Amino acid sequence: MTAEAAKKLKAFFRAFAGGSTPFLLLDYDGTLAPFRVDRFRALPWSGVRELLARIQRQGLTRIVVITGRSSHELAPLLGIDPPLEIWGLHGAERVFPDGRRELEQMPFAARKKLDELRAILKRDSLGGLFEDKANGVVMHWRGASPRKARLIEQRARELLEPLAGTDGLALLEFEAGVELRVGRDKGGAVEVILREADPGAPVAYLGDDLTDEAAFRAVNNVGPHGLSVLVRGQWHETKADVWLRPPVELREFLEKWLLA
Repeated sequence: MTAEAAKKLKAFFRAFAGGSTPFLLLDYDGTLAPFRVDRFRALPWSGVRELLARIQRQGLTRIVVITGRSSHELAPLLGIDPPLEIWGLHGAERVFPDGRRELEQMPFAARKKLDELRAILKRDSLGGLFEDKANGVVMHWRGASPRKARLIEQRARELLEPLAGTDGLALLEFEAGVELRVGRDKGGAVEVILREADPGAPVAYLGDDLTDEAAFRAVNNVGPHGLSVLVRGQWHETKADVWLRPPVELREFLEKWLLA
């Protein structure tokens, strides 16, 4: 960690003394849990679930998980009681701790195009893994050989890219996959969540992937009481303030949060 990042981190935790409820905003895959080809086996890093549960039981922090997944996939993987607030589908879906669910409405034309794509990809998944979401279609090539991955990516882009920018549809790129979707992104989700925060409340967002950069930018706009954290084994160019390598440095961060 650079001296500047260490200073930023120390100042962030000092802000907890101000009395406002801190917000802990978290991506899931790659951040709280290692990637798995079978996403239903992606359990949190050792010790992370327990630390989050302790922060939740402490009752002094608002914890929100913002994920590209559908929200219903996460509760069994997180296994935290009381449940956490989850924003699924990159922020287009919101599930409150009491189970209430809100889903952003999509334009009819976008829904029609996505339905047509679903029909195509259910017949032919282009050699990769097709994931059907309420507001989008996703092609994954994680786990494929480099040659096969390039072929799947090429075919997926040929199918999806011409529709990006029409009827509210956007192409979202992430590691080993691409998604054509409609609705708010993680940055939009963070902006909505922060409207419910007290002025000056400490806010941190932890993420690992390209899809988290919009959330980093949103938190950076908060000012000195905002902290954006890149969590991944290898560095990449990012708008994040701090880089942590999981799982050890991630656990250390959560332990500092508990103490603060």
